[in-house]
Amino acid sequence: MSEAGADREKLDQTPNQAADQAADQSSGGDLQSLASSITAMASPFRNYLNDLHEKYRSVDEGTVADYIPELAEANPGWFGICVVTTDGQLFDVGDCDQLFTIQSMSKALTYGMALEDHGREYVNSKVSNEPTGEAFNSIVLDEETNRPYNPMVNAGAIATTDLIKGKDGTARLKRMLSMFERYTGRSHDICMPVFLSEKSSGFRNRAIAYLMLNFGMVSDRIDETLDLYFQQCSILVNAKDIAMISATLANGGVNPATQVRALDEHYVQDVISVMLSCGMYDASGDWAYRVGIPAKSGVGGGILATVPGKLGIGTFSPPLDVKGNSVRGIKVCEDLSKDFGLHLFNVASPEHNLQDWLSGNTDIDHW
Repeated sequence: MSEAGADREKLDQTPNQAADQAADQSSGGDLQSLASSITAMASPFRNYLNDLHEKYRSVDEGTVADYIPELAEANPGWFGICVVTTDGQLFDVGDCDQLFTIQSMSKALTYGMALEDHGREYVNSKVSNEPTGEAFNSIVLDEETNRPYNPMVNAGAIATTDLIKGKDGTARLKRMLSMFERYTGRSHDICMPVFLSEKSSGFRNRAIAYLMLNFGMVSDRIDETLDLYFQQCSILVNAKDIAMISATLANGGVNPATQVRALDEHYVQDVISVMLSCGMYDASGDWAYRVGIPAKSGVGGGILATVPGKLGIGTFSPPLDVKGNSVRGIKVCEDLSKDFGLHLFNVASPEHNLQDWLSGNTDIDHW
């Protein structure tokens, strides 16, 4: 078997098979995980996150998404912050176990899967990588190439979902759920009320899909692909899950807790590059300038943010700003970036050394 074939076989393993293999290869994994947990519990970084949560808990800006009727049922007071480091330390505060639907954050993972299935050149022939400056659900394609502008807007996400291989919708969904499990380390369910709500109200997405069919950007299995797209957006996650997804990307595509590879290392750069330039809807430019961390938001209230080689951030708070991004989540990420120098292009000495705060090598007990 070729090296590429072996890599593909590994990525198509069930998460349980992959986890068993990882366990066989690293007999000291449990001890390392225990040590990371003890370090995280004693770290002053946990106090920092507690103070950050308290700082923004009472913020009452923004509104809960209601264009998908089922999303309007979310409690605007829910608020969770989770950080997972590339060595497996987990820090969480607030409503980090509260389940919600992943929505557009799923687009980053599906884009990675499409790249694994078809390679960079073919995927790029169907979906561009340019920011749009338009709303995420705009019915607009590139006038010269007829491609959707990027995989993080609805048009581009539908096109990448269409590229997911499988003999039928069930097989494709099974592969997708298996992929999600490699990222988070646990199995996931689909929220059927949200899926049915999206399916019954998704006229705009259907219009986008048929426009792309007219230009040959998607196949003619429109209903199957749209069902898969609505299902991927309706996968239930919590803040810990999205922090683990972020940390997996930060760790070169390998889940830092299970040591299972979730994404081919050759495509990690593609995913996080597009997250930085396009991941925060039409506020992506301002995000890249002010925060400088590759991120993807979802209208369910989540933000996943990846600091390559260091950590992943997951925030959850349903009230959104006018661009469709979580108000509290943005504030949390702004503070983390500023306080610890996490902006990708920062060259100045940070106000606080991240490693000292994570490991406890600091005399500061409170923020």
